[in-house]
Amino acid sequence: MTKNNIVVTITIAAAAIFAMAAFFYKGDTKKPGMVAGNAESQLVRSHSFIYGPKNAPVTIVEFFDPACEACRAFHPIVKKIRGKFPKSVRVVIRYTTFHKGSDQVVRILETARMQNVFKPVLENLLAKQPTWASHGAPDIGKAWQAAAEAGLDVARARKDMMKPEVTAVLTQDMADVRAMGVKQTPTFFVNGKPLPSFGAQQLYDLVRQEVKAARKSS
Repeated sequence: MTKNNIVVTITIAAAAIFAMAAFFYKGDTKKPGMVAGNAESQLVRSHSFIYGPKNAPVTIVEFFDPACEACRAFHPIVKKIRGKFPKSVRVVIRYTTFHKGSDQVVRILETARMQNVFKPVLENLLAKQPTWASHGAPDIGKAWQAAAEAGLDVARARKDMMKPEVTAVLTQDMADVRAMGVKQTPTFFVNGKPLPSFGAQQLYDLVRQEVKAARKSS
């Protein structure tokens, strides 16, 4: 895909996202600060799920809530950016359980990771999000159904979902959410830098800037 095409794609998708995100974006509009001190570990933990090359020079960290409509809308845009820079960009997923029921869905995702079906389960949970993520009254049974359709062994997952290591992931991620000052989802950092303002184009521009810088220094 050419640079012009991806920008056009992002711009078109962003128009729909902004209308929706204005309504669903969680929390206040305070922008997280730059990473400092030991904040690198607060952005990327050893347990964090990573899309793309683990040693990629550009890291997008997404603070993500599986029940967030704006997160669902941004998911294909982030995939397009990864496709534009397949060798240069990795995406790190951090769980942000702001919506009711999101903690249970994160447990589903973590059991999916144990079964090596994280990606298809996440894709189907997002595709079916409107059926299970009703605000105030999530239907977690339908989330389990979506996960099963994507290949999750539900019986095994129900046994694993309350394991201490799963709870530890949830606890650590939410501690980092608070430490990083994340108030809304999705929130993105690119190589430790927050977006100058929320938007698909802003995300693409910052990634492109960091990729260009990495290529110059290599």
